[in-house]
Amino acid sequence: MNTRQKPNKSKPTGLFFGSFNPIHNGHLCIAEYMIEFGGLQDVWFVVSPHNPLKDKSTLLSDQYRLDMVEAAIRGDERFRVSDIEFRMPRPSYTIDTLTRFSEQYPDRNFVLIAGTDVLPSFHKWKNYEQLLEHYQLIIYPRHGEDDHPLLKHPSISLIQAPRIEISASFIREAIKNNKTIRFFLPEAVREIIEKMGFYRR
Repeated sequence: MNTRQKPNKSKPTGLFFGSFNPIHNGHLCIAEYMIEFGGLQDVWFVVSPHNPLKDKSTLLSDQYRLDMVEAAIRGDERFRVSDIEFRMPRPSYTIDTLTRFSEQYPDRNFVLIAGTDVLPSFHKWKNYEQLLEHYQLIIYPRHGEDDHPLLKHPSISLIQAPRIEISASFIREAIKNNKTIRFFLPEAVREIIEKMGFYRR
């Protein structure tokens, strides 16, 4: 990860967690909105490793997914990609990753980016109260949870980003069924998928 650029302490860095299987234009639109309209300085895409407790029949390897994110954001200085969770105990927990980031980059103010769809199960996250005490969350609307009680918490801000309901599962299914998805993916990502034959089976 390129971290030579000195951060502006007055603006936070957003952390966008996901499997990115694959990264698509919906992810990029949300990330861009967070910078241009949400007050973030930059956004780091944190690629999550495979959870050994979950089915991985459609999940590409960690490295392939990392490579696709790198291809998608190449040349845009507002974005970074991180493989920090690849080197952490699994399954990984958001609070542990946030703590590791804060230790490694003490001059940065990290903010978690997530959709409203995480709110119903947020109380099940490891040390979720500690997370709310020490970090801010910017939440974008998804799946009709815009009135969840947690949105009143002082550490959580709901930003009215456009609802972009493109999903990676939709992308994978479309590829499997030989559908054209040219405008759903960054061109560099589409080229990798076609070259490697990902998601065809």
